[in-house]
Amino acid sequence: MEPLLEVTNLSKSFSVSATAFGGPKRRLQAVAGVSFALYRGETLGLVGESGCGKSTIGKLILRLLEADGGEIRFAGQALQTLSQRQMRPLRRELQMIFQDPFSALNPRMRIGQILSEPLQIHRLGNSNLRTQVVDCLRTVGLDEEHYDRFPHEFSGGQRQRIGIARALITRPQLIIADEPVSALDISIQAQIINLLCDLQRRLKLTYLFIGHDLAVVRHVSDRIAVMYFGKIVELAATEELYTHPLHPYSEALLNAAPIPDPRQRGKRRILGGEIPSPIDPPSGCALSPRCPYARPLCVQVAPELEEVMPGRWSACHYSTEVGRFRRQDTTAPAD
Repeated sequence: MEPLLEVTNLSKSFSVSATAFGGPKRRLQAVAGVSFALYRGETLGLVGESGCGKSTIGKLILRLLEADGGEIRFAGQALQTLSQRQMRPLRRELQMIFQDPFSALNPRMRIGQILSEPLQIHRLGNSNLRTQVVDCLRTVGLDEEHYDRFPHEFSGGQRQRIGIARALITRPQLIIADEPVSALDISIQAQIINLLCDLQRRLKLTYLFIGHDLAVVRHVSDRIAVMYFGKIVELAATEELYTHPLHPYSEALLNAAPIPDPRQRGKRRILGGEIPSPIDPPSGCALSPRCPYARPLCVQVAPELEEVMPGRWSACHYSTEVGRFRRQDTTAPAD
């Protein structure tokens, strides 16, 4: 199939001070040569630790930030070549669900105004704008009585439902969900995740799901891209990655996930050492100072993301030597 979204060699850096107290400016490489494709109707999960560049990629796709290099193609059209005026009609097709439902909504606007604004900007409203907004509210599990309320009158879960409604109101093809449940309670997280999955089936949506909770990403994703230090280090179908990771960082992420059973304990290979500074990255592979598989080649040459098996991509010189992820559990009596 033709990909709905195709990202090729995307890069972005920022100018930052070398220390917290100022000093000379240096370049921080937030995204370094990222490439992937996203197909219609699928969910691609993007996982990694905080600061690895996940959210930056989402903003670059929407052109909330301008990329330093690379190409972004949506439905076959290169987005970087478009002016802001030419980009406006495409913005109705590309929407974002933001991480923090408390700061993502204008506190001075009523919910009806927040959801009506995109319809008015893109001239999608009909003679009865209120009916369109109320229908969208009901789609995400809210009612007409919420139309005239302000954001502060809602709980965190309800605010995130409003954020989802705002993303849906223009009937987009692609939604970028930037850690949409990380700021919510566990019980509310399940409701929002189930809502997103149900909306995808009903409305034939395509998701780029950004997150760091491995259990949540596994539940919603068809494929997963693992990021480290601004690069994708592994890309695979969800179950294949969880059962047989090919990159040491993917293996370490899975080993670090807690087991929801106090009677079980296992031998885990956890990465040691300190995370390198993004302002002064190490030579070769960025994971080499912490990697248990590292060899002299890793310090000298940065590995490229390559298809090492059909549908399996890994950026490691020794992918074939990264052992299958296993958790050797021993049962112990509960305290």
